[in-house]
Amino acid sequence: MLNETDGGVSRTDCTLVIPAYNEERRIRSLLEDISGFAGPLIFVCDGTDATPAIIDAFAADHPSHTIRCLTFPHRLGKGGGVVEGMKAAETRYIGYMDADGSTSVAEMERLFDRLAIVDGAIGSRWVPGSVLPVRQGFRRRVESRLFNLLVRLLFGLDYRDTQCGAKAFRREALDAVLPSIRSTGFEFDVELLWRLQRCGCRVEEVPITWENREESKVATTDAKAMLSGMIRLRFG
Repeated sequence: MLNETDGGVSRTDCTLVIPAYNEERRIRSLLEDISGFAGPLIFVCDGTDATPAIIDAFAADHPSHTIRCLTFPHRLGKGGGVVEGMKAAETRYIGYMDADGSTSVAEMERLFDRLAIVDGAIGSRWVPGSVLPVRQGFRRRVESRLFNLLVRLLFGLDYRDTQCGAKAFRREALDAVLPSIRSTGFEFDVELLWRLQRCGCRVEEVPITWENREESKVATTDAKAMLSGMIRLRFG
């Protein structure tokens, strides 16, 4: 692991943001996995189930960890939840991951380590070196490739995977773009990367170990909203 004397990244200076919308069925296993993370953890809950209570109970049982649970009475959307968590973070490095456990904490730590030399590091399932023990179904893979093609055409982003829920950034890079972010849905990742590119930030695509979880939160209506949101963003 890199350390600060080597110009690297200290784990305690990394905050991990996790949007957790109605995740009571899966959040316990995630909490056990991330319990070894040394930095602050911020959960953002905007659902109606017992997810916040489960997180608060875990935090009470693990007082040595810095765990915050932000709750909101209304739906923020995936992007809105991530933004709220980022705003609440106080460390030099900030990352976010999905609550479904498709990405491990060890993989997030690899992304944080890359911030010693770049402004951002994003996990990618489609670059050489990625490991996918459980892949998405054929239809989802085709949809993902078509979506990526559209992103390249609309925004000129030369990334093979903008939607993997594992990303980490330097605070100064985020501070430069968060005030301009308008997306609150799943298209948030595209807008974030687009604005970082326009600011001249260097964001590296990193191969990742990623395991598909069948209980995807992305429904057909979300996909349609994502596409329309991207078009409004680009031409509006």
